[in-house]
Amino acid sequence: MKQEIIIAGFGGQGVLSMGKILAYSGLMEGMEVAWFPSYGPEQRGGTANVTVILSDSKVSSPVLNSYDVAVILNQPSMDKFESRVKPGGALIYDSYGITRQPERTDIRIYSTDAMNTAQKEGTVKTFNMLVLGGLLKIAPVVTIESVMKGLKKSLPERHHKLLPMNETAILRGMEIIEAI
Repeated sequence: MKQEIIIAGFGGQGVLSMGKILAYSGLMEGMEVAWFPSYGPEQRGGTANVTVILSDSKVSSPVLNSYDVAVILNQPSMDKFESRVKPGGALIYDSYGITRQPERTDIRIYSTDAMNTAQKEGTVKTFNMLVLGGLLKIAPVVTIESVMKGLKKSLPERHHKLLPMNETAILRGMEIIEAI
């Protein structure tokens, strides 16, 4: 098993955090893992992406030209990464801020209404966990239990009281993702 995933959006959307949580989760499940973040000097508001590779064998390089799964959170990322999803792969996008829908017919396409859901439910800070839940439904590469352990490891201890809210958001994210 090997999953090559790109998560891309604006800085401040939790892109790098999602990647870190996936990487920690894979490590906890005994996988070989690569986590390769990329962002401009303007981390909040600039573009950011992270490549995560989860594998049961050695990972030779974290630098990829194509991906099994792309999680897209803004239009510039859609423009850049839609063409780099492998045929038969999956593209997941949040409908908020996307002006051009994906056009490929050789990949599976899913939409999540994570930003609007987070705003309606008053939990904007859990936006990335809603998206992560959608990803885990489409590509269940790690268990929710491992994700929660990864989240606990990546959050400062003073924020551990937020773990139940984040778990609820992950489960909610699994409910709101739809095939296009």
